[in-house]
This record gives sequence, C-alpha cells and structure tokens, in this order.
Amino acid sequence: MKIRSSPLAVLCVLGATHAAAADYKCTGNRVEKAGVTQYTVRRSGMDVAIDKGGDPRGRAVRRGNGYDIEVNGMRVATLENGVIYRGASRWASVAEAQRLSDCPDPIAVTLWVLGQTGGL
Repeated sequence: MKIRSSPLAVLCVLGATHAAAADYKCTGNRVEKAGVTQYTVRRSGMDVAIDKGGDPRGRAVRRGNGYDIEVNGMRVATLENGVIYRGASRWASVAEAQRLSDCPDPIAVTLWVLGQTGGL
C-alpha cells in the first residue's frame, strides 16, 4: 500500500511546528525576537542578569542547587530541580518557560518570570 500526503496535510504539520516555536531565542549574550535583539545577558560566575537598553530587568542568582529569580531586586521565584516555585507553591516548570524562549534554564526561567510579572 502506498501512502500519499496531501499539500494540506504538509501545511498543517508545518504550521503546528511553527506555532510551537519559542518567541525568544538566545544567541551568544543576546536574547532575540524575530532576529532583533531585545535583551542583553550578562554573566557573573553562575549568576545571570538580563538587561534591556542598559537597564536591569531580571536576575537569576545561584543559591545552593537552584536559583533565586529576582525582578527589581526582589526575589519573585526560585528554580529547583526543573520546577519554578513562587513561595512554597509550584508555579511552572522549566519546560513551560522554554516554550517562551529557546534559552538555557536560568535565562528561560528569568524571561518567563518577567513575562508573568509584566516585566517583558
């Protein structure tokens, strides 16, 4: 039996793949959206800071085995074992954060938290 695919089926698969792509992508020390730099990433040891136009937006500060995610100098969330916590409650996962940005864990989570708190 020969299987044939229709052009519509191919377009549906391509459309689903494109829709699942992350909005932001890390390229070196830049976070881009549609190929345009939106944020700059600065690293200091294991800590990560995300700036826009020279203004700090968020930070991931290494604490033990995880990270504290800070916005405006205040801890908003923590990242531990692939889970984002707000206070003691599970907020999201790294996988959910990486749907927004194709970036390493601490950067993706910081961008996601910024998005949730109106900082993007």
